[in-house]
Amino acid sequence: MLFGAVFHYIFRIMSQVVYMTESGLEKLKAELEHLRGVERPAISAQIAEARDKGDLSENAEYDAAKEAQGLLEMRIAKLEETVTNARVIDQSQLGTDTVQILTKVTLKNLKTKATVTYTLVSENEANLKEGKLSIGTPIAKAVMGKSKGDKVQVTVPAGNLEFEIVDIAL
Repeated sequence: MLFGAVFHYIFRIMSQVVYMTESGLEKLKAELEHLRGVERPAISAQIAEARDKGDLSENAEYDAAKEAQGLLEMRIAKLEETVTNARVIDQSQLGTDTVQILTKVTLKNLKTKATVTYTLVSENEANLKEGKLSIGTPIAKAVMGKSKGDKVQVTVPAGNLEFEIVDIAL
């Protein structure tokens, strides 16, 4: 019975739709092909070389190569799952009435008066250096569905923040 519950949980997680931009999906596909075509054969060669050195029970190189292979295969499986479940968002269908994925939102911190602009993206595309904020973050969750002029409270590890939505753009 436990196996059925675990299988159901894994299936539910694996079948979650991931919304992405076209460029974000292409980057993931390129990484996946690199891992399959370059990294996987390289690790296989390392394992074969380590195996040729003799006794596997005390072969640290073999153990390290097998561990690296396991991590690589997990990464490949995760990328395959993401690519399979990815849905490309048509930006021409998006509006700027409310904050949603792929919109650029400008927020004003009501305490410090500082403004910051983020583009809300999927977790796979998040990159703060580029101003791309994951929709799974507390700030993004707080502003999703809100309109220009709305004020939102955000609880972050450092405490509570209050923002006003100054602008929404594509």
